[in-house]
Order: sequence, then structure tokens, then C-alpha cells
Amino acid sequence: MAKPKVKFVPNKIHVRKGDMVYVISGKDKGKKGKVSKVFPKTGKIIVEGINLVTKRIKPNQMNTQGGVVQKPAPLYSCKVMLFDETAGKPTRIGYKIDNKTKVRISKVSGKEI
Repeated sequence: MAKPKVKFVPNKIHVRKGDMVYVISGKDKGKKGKVSKVFPKTGKIIVEGINLVTKRIKPNQMNTQGGVVQKPAPLYSCKVMLFDETAGKPTRIGYKIDNKTKVRISKVSGKEI
């Protein structure tokens, strides 16, 4: 009997919607973009202007012309790092507790994100 396939399920995603991220691997390595959507169950994110794929659209009543459209595809969250705009470089994330609230801090600059 064949073994069942085990899907990759991350423990948690280190970026949130609206964060500025820096791509560290893949075809768009070195580019920056804003996270527009997060998929926690699959461990993927969509970043504006990164990992663009070409889709062909069939003509229909809404779009009578049809044609070719570029749209961003999801990529794994492990391929990006949070970008610290004050320091101007990618950074890891640390956590600090202030007045009973957990706050994300940049490991590069030490400032709150």
C-alpha cells in the first residue's frame, strides 16, 4: 500500500496583511512589495506586483473582449522577509510585551513595527 501524501502546514505566518516585504528567493528575488492577502492554512501570501502570472480570459457577457491578463499568484511566506523602512533593509521579527500587549519589533533597528 502506498503512503498518503503529507501536506505542508506551517505553524504560523510571520507577516500580516499590509506589511512591506522583501523577496529573498525565487524569480523576483530582491524586489519589495505590500502583502495584499494571507492564506494561513496553506502558508502562502499574495504580494502586490510580485510573482505575476499570465492568465487568458475567455470572452463573456461581462468582458466581451477577453484577452491576456497579468495577476499576482500566491507564494510561500518563507520566501519573504519583513522590510524595515526605517533601517532600509530586510529584518527578522522579535516580540516584546508592553502594558500587557504583545508588540512586533524589528531585529535590525529595535523599533516597533
